[in-house]
Amino acid sequence: MMSSTTVRRLGKRCLVLVAAGLIGFGGVPLAQAEGPGLRPDMIRTLQSMQSQLEAGDDAAVASRAAASASRLEGGNAADRWARALFLQLTATANASRDNDAVAADQFAEARRIDGVPDARRLSWLQQEARLRLRAGQTRQGADLLTDWIERSGGGDASRWLLVQARASLDDWSAASQSLDRLRESGTEGWSSSQRQLASTVYQQSGRFDDALALLGNDQDSPDVWRRAAGLAQQAGDSGRAAAIWESGWRRGVLVTKDDLRQLAKLHIAGGTPARAAEHLAQWLEDGRLETNADNLKLLAQAWMAARSHDEALSAWRALAERTGRGQDWQQLAEIAYGWGEWQATLDALSSLRQSGGEVSGRDWLLQGIAAAQLDRRDVAREAFRQARAAGVEQAQQWLDSLG
Repeated sequence: MMSSTTVRRLGKRCLVLVAAGLIGFGGVPLAQAEGPGLRPDMIRTLQSMQSQLEAGDDAAVASRAAASASRLEGGNAADRWARALFLQLTATANASRDNDAVAADQFAEARRIDGVPDARRLSWLQQEARLRLRAGQTRQGADLLTDWIERSGGGDASRWLLVQARASLDDWSAASQSLDRLRESGTEGWSSSQRQLASTVYQQSGRFDDALALLGNDQDSPDVWRRAAGLAQQAGDSGRAAAIWESGWRRGVLVTKDDLRQLAKLHIAGGTPARAAEHLAQWLEDGRLETNADNLKLLAQAWMAARSHDEALSAWRALAERTGRGQDWQQLAEIAYGWGEWQATLDALSSLRQSGGEVSGRDWLLQGIAAAQLDRRDVAREAFRQARAAGVEQAQQWLDSLG
């Protein structure tokens, strides 16, 4: 029984021999029909090397064919045609030996020879393209493969190869254009991996509707929706990410507590914070989210981003009352002060003191300003004195202004 390595090598050899379009058994007459007639001794040499190649003597063929091609350089039309065939032989031998870049160069040299028939030149263009891709020369290979597809019409296999190459280069626009051509004949026969590749290409191109249309049965997979939204977010389109996540939630796929919180965060980042706040308020009310500090803070942040003053202050107050933390009362005071909500500022600072939280010089300054705005001069003076004692320089100016 042959080893798996031997099987793979033989399979690869068959692929190379067929793909290269060699002058196979009885193929020399075909070569003669394609180009200028060859001398009998030249035909025998080509047949001999071809037999060696089929027998697996790659190194010998690579050396002999290269030497023969070199000797024929600059000859007449028949010599040039023979030289091209010798280059094809040595390129095929090198490809079988995994010398892909060298083989690609030799196919390129062969197809540039004057007088090579167009059909053979086109075949060698395809082989050079595939070898350059296999050699890691991805951009050059992709460009050559594009050229071959445009000239020959190509096929689905070649177009998928081109999509993969363009995707690996992050050339998403070109990859999506190739996908568009593939979609013209329908997507029913696409494999799961092909659909995944296509969806990724369209997502990276910013064509999220096209990407989602390709999900098929995968539309019930939470990871697919998360990945789609994540790519939109990475592309800097948080609004689109929120829309995708919202679609997944409405479909009943993204329904965990973490999913709900993430949807709210995406709405805040994507410029629709009021939508986030409405969702959160509903989820807290119906119990889909726990009424804990993290969720209350997220609700408060959503209303604040939406600049809904009353709702934001109410949410921050609910958070501070639940946690009893001085820092939450301070945050409420800062927000109320920034919006000119003077009574709310005083109430928050009063609750800060009652909670036993540390009252800073700035806190006393805010209390004094809020009280002054409400014309509560005695309260303001006492607050400014406390602020001055804490080292706040502005406090004396406020005291002076009160007279």
